[in-house]
Amino acid sequence: MFTIREIISIIEDFAPLALQEGFDNCGVQVGDVNNEAKGVLLTLDVTIEVIEEALAKDCNLIITHHPITLSGIKSLTGSSLSEKIFIKAIQENITIYAAHTNIDSVKNGVSAILANKIGLINQQILAPVSNQLIKLVTFVPHQQAEEVRQAIFKAGAGHIGKYDNCSYNIEGEGTFRGDISTTPFAGKAGELHTEPEIRIETVAPSFLKNRIIKALIATHPYEEPAYDIYPLKNEWAEVGLGIVGELQEDMSASAFLAHLKETTSAECIRHTQQIGETIKRVAVCGGSGSSLLEKALAAKADVFVTGDFKYHQFFDGIDKIMIADIGHYESEQFIKGLFLEILTKKIPNFAFHLSEVNSNPIKYF
Repeated sequence: MFTIREIISIIEDFAPLALQEGFDNCGVQVGDVNNEAKGVLLTLDVTIEVIEEALAKDCNLIITHHPITLSGIKSLTGSSLSEKIFIKAIQENITIYAAHTNIDSVKNGVSAILANKIGLINQQILAPVSNQLIKLVTFVPHQQAEEVRQAIFKAGAGHIGKYDNCSYNIEGEGTFRGDISTTPFAGKAGELHTEPEIRIETVAPSFLKNRIIKALIATHPYEEPAYDIYPLKNEWAEVGLGIVGELQEDMSASAFLAHLKETTSAECIRHTQQIGETIKRVAVCGGSGSSLLEKALAAKADVFVTGDFKYHQFFDGIDKIMIADIGHYESEQFIKGLFLEILTKKIPNFAFHLSEVNSNPIKYF
């Protein structure tokens, strides 16, 4: 038996809410997370039809990629589709949770699924984020240094690329003198003391700062642990939008477009002319990725695959890169499978259902 909160926490461990873009509305949209989860429906969008599907499958939790609305609402009168969805969910006691740009931003997220479907190798984040890392420095007596290191690593510090438990350690001496009210770990109250210490340096995501400091304080032997937090301007190569990679073998433009259409079941691909004789390096972004065109150019991609390019934006790629717009829905439709993979790794025997509703509002004649 699992609560809705426990189910949601699995998604948030994979894609923390702190990674969402400022305009976004990720997280619980409606409902009580303390309820027991009976069944979970996984979907790209929430519509009235999707809620009815959840009821038919005895699901009281819907996990969706797209939020019901990106903006707030001031009333629930049913005057808009989003209001009708909220009302229906409340009436049926269904909780709705959205993982949107937070799951777009993790390395194995939405764009990576598309890149895998296309068959890209040597994948990297197309637009890594900056100013999202911190450096933690603390000073610990020799004998307790390993315990403190392991505590802050467990709390989320010390990850660099595919490596974990990363730190730099320097031996030195710390001095301190507590007043008469203190009970110092070493030395005596009111007396100056010199203690051999290890200076521990490590990096961490800024959104984990409080959790890591809490772990540090809980394991550090001093009454008043000393630590420093430095903001870093480094790019965080593990987090950001889009993916760039390479095809295993060069393709002609026509062969690549045929491959793209087949792997995504796209009914229509809007594209610009081919640049160069073959296509090898491919940039992708699930959803609306036109803002990343300059990043695709900087990555020296031969083609940029995404959705929602406007007419005049296509001109920005002429003589520079081939743009292939497969559609918003088509580029993100595989998110349901990702949700299922994330959840079943932690809870293999539970009632998870992939929505069978085609929520694409765009039809092709």
